Amino acid sequence: MPIDMSQFVQVFFDEAEEGLAEMEKLLLAANVDSPDGEDLNAIFRAAHSIKGGSSTFGLANITEVTHVLESLLDRIRQGEMVLTTQLVDAFLTTKDVLKMLIEGHRHGAAVDLEAVANAQVLLRTFLNTAPATAVNKSVTGNAGVIPAMQFSIVLPQVNERDLQALEQELGLLGKISKNKSPDANWTFTLTTTSSRQDIVDICAFIVDEHALKIESLTTISATEKVTDEEREQGFGFFMQLPENTAEAKVHHDETHDEHGADKKTAKGGAHESSSIRVGIEKVDQLVNLVGELVITQAMIEQRSSGLDPMAYEKLINSIHQLQRNTRELQESVLSIRMMPMDYVFSRFPRMVRDIAGKMGKRIEFITHGAATELDKGLIERIIDPLTHLVRNSLDHGIEMPEVRQAAGKNPAGTLSLSAEHRGGNIIIEVSDDGGGLNRQKILAKAIQKGMNVSETMTDIEVWQLIFEPGFSTAEQVTDVSGRGVGMDVVKRNILAMGGIVDIKSGEGFGTTISISLPLTLAILDGMSIRIGNEIYILPLGYIVESLKPLAEDLKDISGQGSVIKVRDEYLNIIPLYKVFNIEPKVTDPTKGLVVILESDGRKAALFVDDLIGQQQIVVKNLESNYRKVAGISGATILGDGGVALIVDVAALLRSSKQLSEETVFS
Repeated sequence: MPIDMSQFVQVFFDEAEEGLAEMEKLLLAANVDSPDGEDLNAIFRAAHSIKGGSSTFGLANITEVTHVLESLLDRIRQGEMVLTTQLVDAFLTTKDVLKMLIEGHRHGAAVDLEAVANAQVLLRTFLNTAPATAVNKSVTGNAGVIPAMQFSIVLPQVNERDLQALEQELGLLGKISKNKSPDANWTFTLTTTSSRQDIVDICAFIVDEHALKIESLTTISATEKVTDEEREQGFGFFMQLPENTAEAKVHHDETHDEHGADKKTAKGGAHESSSIRVGIEKVDQLVNLVGELVITQAMIEQRSSGLDPMAYEKLINSIHQLQRNTRELQESVLSIRMMPMDYVFSRFPRMVRDIAGKMGKRIEFITHGAATELDKGLIERIIDPLTHLVRNSLDHGIEMPEVRQAAGKNPAGTLSLSAEHRGGNIIIEVSDDGGGLNRQKILAKAIQKGMNVSETMTDIEVWQLIFEPGFSTAEQVTDVSGRGVGMDVVKRNILAMGGIVDIKSGEGFGTTISISLPLTLAILDGMSIRIGNEIYILPLGYIVESLKPLAEDLKDISGQGSVIKVRDEYLNIIPLYKVFNIEPKVTDPTKGLVVILESDGRKAALFVDDLIGQQQIVVKNLESNYRKVAGISGATILGDGGVALIVDVAALLRSSKQLSEETVFS
């Protein structure tokens, strides 16, 4: 029976893309004056794994590129080449080419063959012109010295094909020999400068790590030289100090990852956790099924609410237990869809580096909260808006070095991306210490475009003008930004995700754009309201407060409609029954309730008959199941099986003035 290799190819593509992303991250963080040996090893392992996998599946063009890349990395680890900025640039270019090739094989995407050829020529140029005697002391720690260890690797019984493959792969690390023991196990003797973990990483493709037995036998004399024959066999691919030296111990103790964990410890403990790859469609199906379970549980709870608590005590207790278990199950399933913001943030260091270099600017890029998690559906949709905001900060926000220096600033500007949880939302901020927004310039541009603006507008209202379609104060158009296309799309996309955009800026001090998003699109905390016989849901994040109006607080203002005074602030009143053409129970605000809503710096008072209560709801897409309805962002199923519509608060507030002008209370 033939083996279907397609599933294995897809796994290779996934792992190759992860390896390329890690490679780019490490290259961007590399200090060319004193590169970290462990990071260089990780870059090499990524290239080596991609080369091995592509060779296995017959992807010759990927194999050819990674072979040359691997050879260059080999020389750097042997101390025969010094890592330079030009080499880092070449490696990053090669990474882009490899990603393009992978996309070509995986999805049939177009491949620029000229770019592939140019990348190979560029790498070979470095390979052929590298001085053979150059030694990178920061990597080897001792010029010309190649410390090595001899390992004994005892394998469990494996078939001949796997044995040959393993011998070939281990042979890349150094001199290797094998013999068969009486118990039918195989023992490799490997002389290498690689670490024990490097050996484990290779063997793990074929043999379970726990079944391996690896022992250090001897240390090769520091004065012993590597012969040309040994080098051709692959000896010395990883230049690393032996683990038993004091210098190596200090190095490991002082090297931490972004969470403060020791890198060596993190690698050594990798076998303690495991993961499986599951298609997102299966996760979505699971989320939908749990959502249906939540609705069913709510129905049972509502229909049991009229039972005698004494006569049905055990049944009611069981229903409460079901409620708790359902909530825990719901939270656990939703957490499967959550991804760290690093998935987004990791895309920007390279972009910032390239754009800054092209524009002649010096930028220090900082991220905070990369481990903060967000729903996968949202995290993929936030990439484009954030990309535009980052490009805008680079182009319009941060000044040229000479301008900054003249203003008494550091010639290098700072651009930061941060993410943190606040309540049921995630707050993402793009901040720069550039020139900030110019209020007068924005107002002048708005007047030129015929927009209804005035000098009495608050800064918050003025800053929101930059989100208007076609609005740009750039004096010249660049290939980065300046056409006035994009910021309106940014805001529209964020609002479509149930988010809010806020801007804070100080002229000469910089700008911060904050995006507030719900953690997931599947679950929503909402307030149930009643108008006539209908029930609607207001997303809780938009609600400021609710109150019963007093007659003396209600005013009719010519041209403004009806307003209510709330703590010396007059707010437009929006009668929801007129918005959706519903017969209400009351038309006098003093006999009903108003809910104060806020979005994008706008506030309004929503007039409703009554509040039912707060609850967590499962959001259903109305557009895909029915059609798009103006003023409605989705729907949910209530405990009694009825459908309640979710009000699009942001859209409602944008049209609040027009609605209030048409309102007449009886």
